[in-house]
Amino acid sequence: MSFAARAGLLTVDATTPAVLVLPGPVTRDEVPGLCDGVRVRLEASGGGVVVCDVAGLGPPGLGAVDVLARLQLAARRAGGRIRLVNPDPGLRALLDLVGLRFEMEGQPEEREPAGSVQEAVEPGDPAL
Repeated sequence: MSFAARAGLLTVDATTPAVLVLPGPVTRDEVPGLCDGVRVRLEASGGGVVVCDVAGLGPPGLGAVDVLARLQLAARRAGGRIRLVNPDPGLRALLDLVGLRFEMEGQPEEREPAGSVQEAVEPGDPAL
């Protein structure tokens, strides 16, 4: 079975964000290249979100916080944002300590109840 090529634009799944895997400990010299990578991915996907896999970032420290803050700034300037995936619990705590808020994959969004939470129902309450 063969299919004829379609004319026009290719269909792109806009719900799948671009992914940037951060290597082991990042040096200051590598940060501009990573920021460019975020901008390129946002432009290619039409804005939105770049998922940053931070599992290989190494031990949490202020250097990692600096890198993530710069990546988030680059993403915001390009009209998007970054979402962290596979963050170390220590990195989460450090980001909270310095006051940086990042969306993290696998966590419920702010003001959204966690999955499978049920409210108590009082006898006599009307059905919705």
